[in-house]
Amino acid sequence: MKIYAFEVRDDEKEYFEKLSASPAVDLELSKERLTGERISRLKPGSGVTVLGMGRYGQPELDLLKKQGVSCLSTRTIGYNHIDIEYARRIGVHVCCAQYDPHGVADYTIMMILLCLRNYKQALWRTQVNDFSLSGLIGRELKDLTVGIIGTGQIGRTVIRELSGFGCRILAYSRHQDPDTAEIARYVSLDTLYRDSDIISLHLPLTPQTYHMIDDEALRKMKKGVILINCARGALTDIKALTAGIESEQIGALGLDCMEYEEDIVHKDLRTDILSNRDMAYLRQFKNVIHTQHMAFYTDSAVESMVYCGVQGLVDMSEGRACSTQLC
Repeated sequence: MKIYAFEVRDDEKEYFEKLSASPAVDLELSKERLTGERISRLKPGSGVTVLGMGRYGQPELDLLKKQGVSCLSTRTIGYNHIDIEYARRIGVHVCCAQYDPHGVADYTIMMILLCLRNYKQALWRTQVNDFSLSGLIGRELKDLTVGIIGTGQIGRTVIRELSGFGCRILAYSRHQDPDTAEIARYVSLDTLYRDSDIISLHLPLTPQTYHMIDDEALRKMKKGVILINCARGALTDIKALTAGIESEQIGALGLDCMEYEEDIVHKDLRTDILSNRDMAYLRQFKNVIHTQHMAFYTDSAVESMVYCGVQGLVDMSEGRACSTQLC
């Protein structure tokens, strides 16, 4: 099967090369995004795998269908950049990636601890030989209540890892997991907001979860709540986060993703002027930790993402069951 891989990062190449040894696939790699012009050059009957940097809505999906390409994979767990309902309607099959949840879960715990121990301020000080302690006093996780929103694979793993710290754990999810219920207490969303010292988001971005953390949600939370987001940026309203930091309703933010990051994430912009004013303003606060959407980024996860991106296309094209098929 002819497979075109777009948005290929350097760290993915060795895993693509392993798969290219298979006689079942003929791989062509490109660092570029998939555009309308590039779609017109695709071989009919081929498959396409992308990352989450582009938007694949009705115009792009129509072009793929017209070109005779009916199998599309995204090498990401999230798939909000693809219009799944429209793809289903016109007969374009789509699958996503999956990988072991421990990488993101570990990163989430790290973010919680960095926020609790004021690490951003401490790091700044040591870089200028300021070893004072004033203003750096932290809190201990065992004394706090942590609320986990979303108990899919990653959320459940975070809860299991947190259970070793001795903290009280609350959980909210549309679908409750019996094993998780043994170490965390499922509660309503409002109860989780009210009682949690720390809240961590582990949800996909959908129309229902878009901006779920807004001004109204923040008003329901404890004064000084710590918010962690290693999922999708638009789960939170960036303007509401900024207002929450300014008013000290939010005590700290640990953000591996941020709203409107699509044209910034994973790029070297050291010599550029950032046009995203909201992001530039929010990330400069002493109690806001912002990293480059890298919670997923381990060798194991990257290998799995590439494998899913290619194998999913082969399975869908041959009519075999694909565990991550979306439509």
